[in-house]
Amino acid sequence: MDGQQNDESRRDRDGSPPAGRPRRFPQLRLSAVPRGGAGRQRGLRRFAVAVAVLVVALVGVLAGVVAGGNVGTDIGPFHARLSVSPATTGGTTVDIPPLGSLLLESHDGPTHLTVELGALDQGRVEALIDDPASLNRATQSAVDEVREGVMRLGLRTVGSSVLATLVLALLVFRDTRRAAWAGGLALLITAGSLGSAAATIRPQSIEEPRYEGLLVNAPAIVGDVRKIADDYTRYAEQLQRLIGNVTQLYTTVSALPVYEPEPGTTRVLHISDLHLNPSAWQLIRTVTEQFGIDVVIDTGDITDWGSEPEASYVGSISLLEKPYVYIRGNHDSGRTAAAVARQPNAVVLDNQTTTVAGLTIAGIGDPRFTPDKSTSPASGGLSQPTANELITTGEKLAATVRSSPRPVDIALVHDPAAAGPLSGTCPLVLAGHTHDRQVNTLPEVPGQQPTTLMVQGSTGGAGLRGLESDEPTPLAMTVLYFDQERRLQAYDDITVGGTGQTQVNLERTVIAPPPTPLNPTPTPTTTLSPTPTPTPTR
Repeated sequence: MDGQQNDESRRDRDGSPPAGRPRRFPQLRLSAVPRGGAGRQRGLRRFAVAVAVLVVALVGVLAGVVAGGNVGTDIGPFHARLSVSPATTGGTTVDIPPLGSLLLESHDGPTHLTVELGALDQGRVEALIDDPASLNRATQSAVDEVREGVMRLGLRTVGSSVLATLVLALLVFRDTRRAAWAGGLALLITAGSLGSAAATIRPQSIEEPRYEGLLVNAPAIVGDVRKIADDYTRYAEQLQRLIGNVTQLYTTVSALPVYEPEPGTTRVLHISDLHLNPSAWQLIRTVTEQFGIDVVIDTGDITDWGSEPEASYVGSISLLEKPYVYIRGNHDSGRTAAAVARQPNAVVLDNQTTTVAGLTIAGIGDPRFTPDKSTSPASGGLSQPTANELITTGEKLAATVRSSPRPVDIALVHDPAAAGPLSGTCPLVLAGHTHDRQVNTLPEVPGQQPTTLMVQGSTGGAGLRGLESDEPTPLAMTVLYFDQERRLQAYDDITVGGTGQTQVNLERTVIAPPPTPLNPTPTPTTTLSPTPTPTPTR
């Protein structure tokens, strides 16, 4: 017994069996340990930690952008605030209180830049206005000030995002290694977002701003179409002009400055479908004065029923004191056209041409008089006899255009369904009737110039009909800019909220220049060669 106990105790001490006994291996103990369970658990745990680090980094970046993604800077005589915010489409908003905002498609990426022009040193501004040289120096330095402000904004945003992420990660994980991973990820996210915005920047976006705010100030902010920047080297110049214009606007509210057009620039205001709305005339007068309009073109439906009492409505035409070219719509009667013709500044076209402000215009009245018909799609499409009648009207005007002793620059029809036969006869056709603004190119005729069709919305908000739908029909009009060669260079689409609404929107579209031939053939100066008509680009 004592020997057995000694053997047991010796085995307990060193784990080996007593002498003379076979060694036993713990096979059952090894087989009881799971082979893949621990690995899967470690993998799941690492994945959960990675997701947690990513979430903390994203939250930290958002918190950092909100808390620190803004800087104050001086731009000319203004103290401006620049801020960046997460977005899906990028872009830049220039807030100019109380005038409104300029919206620029300046870049892509998940960041949106906002520039708010705030406090203004009134004394400094008055001194700048009195001294043109000082104003010129101030506006030239504005470009460098904006660039410096954007750089400081980027660095501040990155630093704020990383710092916020580190603090949040330490609070959540209480582990410096994980906090470091979260901070590095925040740096990558923030720098990558700002880098993608910088890589996709489009300096030419200042060519086509969308303007929202007080309509009367729009031309002074946007500037004359002939002075729009067309390449990067002129981007700074346009920005300087913007700052200078806004500076003057704040100090001369009672007499808002508007850029003088370049010599030879002609501005045309296209209106249509007033439908007896009295508020339309005030809007037309405002735009005519503020945009320096040279001629107003009305493509019909100035009244609703064409009755004799309605004829007094057209008396406001004479108050515009600008040439007024008109064609009859399907809601206008012969008496309506006669009342328009009695206005001293009006020209009524019915398969005729006229030259006004250097532009040759041809127009024809609508062949129908159907004041009880609606323009809405619910009223049904055109019947075949009506379609044929409209096409015949377009063919008549096309023949008049072709026989004109002077090349026709603009053709007018009321219903766009009559525009087809005019393709190739002139560069531009204006229409109305549908109360829906559209711009497209008519089917091209081989060997002929392309023709753009511009359909106007309702300048009168469709009159009483505009209140029948859930949303009032907006008041629409367009300012067209023609150069010395009578080619359309750009146009401003102006939209004012319908009855009971006050929102104003101005959107400029610049026409792309005609393509330059790769191997142009020299042409004698005494020979005129046809120039392709530009097509709109946005």
